[in-house]
Amino acid sequence: MPTYTPPVRDTRFVLEHIVGLQGHAGQPGFEGATPDVVDAVLEEGGRFVAEVLFPLNHSGDQEGCTRHPDGSVTTPAGFKDAYRQFVESGWATLGNHPDYGGQGMPHVISTAFQEYMIASNMAFAMYPGLTHGAIAALTAAGSPEQKATYLPKLVSGEWGGTMNLTEPQCGTDLGLIRTRAEPQADGSWAITGTKIFISSGEHDLTENIIHLVLAKTPGAPDSSKGISLFVVPKIMVEGDGSLGARNAVSCGSIEHKMGIHANSTCVMNYDGATGWLVGEEMRGLTAMFVMMNAARLGVGLQGLGVAEVAYQNGVAYARDRRQGRALTGAREPAEKADPLLVHPDVRRMLMEAKALTEGLRALCLWGALQVDLEHKAVDDSERQTAADLIGLLTPVIKGFGTDMGYRIATDMQQVFGGHGYIAEWGMEQYVRDARIAMIYEGTNGVQAMDLVGRKLAQHGGRAIQAFMTLVTRKLADAPADAAVAAYAAQLKEALGDLQSATLWFLANGMKNPEHVGAGAVPYMHLLGLVATGAMWLDMAAAAVRLKAADGEDAAFLDAKLVTARFYGERLLPRTASLRREIEGGADAVMALPPALFLAA
Repeated sequence: MPTYTPPVRDTRFVLEHIVGLQGHAGQPGFEGATPDVVDAVLEEGGRFVAEVLFPLNHSGDQEGCTRHPDGSVTTPAGFKDAYRQFVESGWATLGNHPDYGGQGMPHVISTAFQEYMIASNMAFAMYPGLTHGAIAALTAAGSPEQKATYLPKLVSGEWGGTMNLTEPQCGTDLGLIRTRAEPQADGSWAITGTKIFISSGEHDLTENIIHLVLAKTPGAPDSSKGISLFVVPKIMVEGDGSLGARNAVSCGSIEHKMGIHANSTCVMNYDGATGWLVGEEMRGLTAMFVMMNAARLGVGLQGLGVAEVAYQNGVAYARDRRQGRALTGAREPAEKADPLLVHPDVRRMLMEAKALTEGLRALCLWGALQVDLEHKAVDDSERQTAADLIGLLTPVIKGFGTDMGYRIATDMQQVFGGHGYIAEWGMEQYVRDARIAMIYEGTNGVQAMDLVGRKLAQHGGRAIQAFMTLVTRKLADAPADAAVAAYAAQLKEALGDLQSATLWFLANGMKNPEHVGAGAVPYMHLLGLVATGAMWLDMAAAAVRLKAADGEDAAFLDAKLVTARFYGERLLPRTASLRREIEGGADAVMALPPALFLAA
């Protein structure tokens, strides 16, 4: 069976020396994030997930959720009690606004805890994860009455939340939705339609579930411009806040899925259910995108979380399992075979997993800080730059992060050899669970198209220019240490590949938009490698700086420098190949007639 230890040491290193959390201590919203409080959150949060959530991961996957004839759903054994402990311990309120009962901790701190939750039990973490998205949407677009009615219970964790977009005939193309909303005399709306793939759509963890539902009102344009957003409670909420009658919304079935079996992914039927308009009519996507962007960053974190737990178990297995001899001669002659860790190809997979996982952790936490600064920075220009950077990098964190998370999960399964294919070892669950993260909340191809089709050109290219300026400044500020200088030269070359690919899009995308579409995913990966590489420059520089200080963990810092060297020598060179792939254009991609895709 697998094991998991929350990477508190590495998280603390990133928060202190890459994110620079204490440098923001005087800014609004960061007052409570003192070193002692942050340490307590990491230590106690890590202990909670390791002791309460992780033991339920395998059993929850094996048991799954159960739908009953009355449409109710029960979660696997132990989940309800674990959720009760989650709420009673205050973890649900960690990063939420104090006006609604939250603790008001910075988003970057709650993000660190969310990684631990995901790594310990991804399916469980999705229940409060969807609730956080609902909180974000209602906070941004809800009326004062809606905020007062729903937010305190959502923030406390007493109620859950969902987002309802997808229908059987449409996923990404939301203009095709058929769910209808009819106005009622009392100001409410009657919602009728079917939604599919609704994570946490029905369950027994909370006393109520608040659904946010996209629907079209009478006379609305038959396109995405005609979509409105509605809040639809599972159980009606009375004027005094108590629960009343059951609403006309039900779970028609639970989807039979490849992974995340312990999360109830439902088909939801709305049969004239009572709902209330959120924000303005036919402006539903504007409000829902607040929720979707939060969810996309959360899904990127899922790539990281699953990669981390898979990597930990790959390392443990490679240390213990003995197979063959080292190429340079027996390392342990007294034993019949050497550990797997002596073999270069096993080392290659483990080092790649370590370099990407630690780099992605830094990128996710740095990105979470930009979310904080976008809303809390005192200076207008700092808020604008933070918004530009996280807007640009949200599809990268989601797309590149989950692509790499799945790759790491499968590589760690490979380290196990045949045992990796056997359920009792746990690795095949991580592969199955990681796969969905590349698909939902907008497939990674859609993320890439959002990046190159919208984000690059937005505001005259302001965001990508800000990112390139940021990396250039990091390169200029890098210490003169030989190891860091060598890495900085590699990152500078990779940044040149990103600049060339961006200019190629500008020169050729208008001539033929298919050039942009054909190069979108390679560009997303290219930007992901450079963004993660910029985090590794910061980590290498911090390691050199800290090694000169007394009392620092020299072995930990040496490992950072070795891993940065690996990233520079083995991963950054891939940017050149990606640039050439982008510059290959769309001609060969689009040339084959449809009839010839399958030879007769």
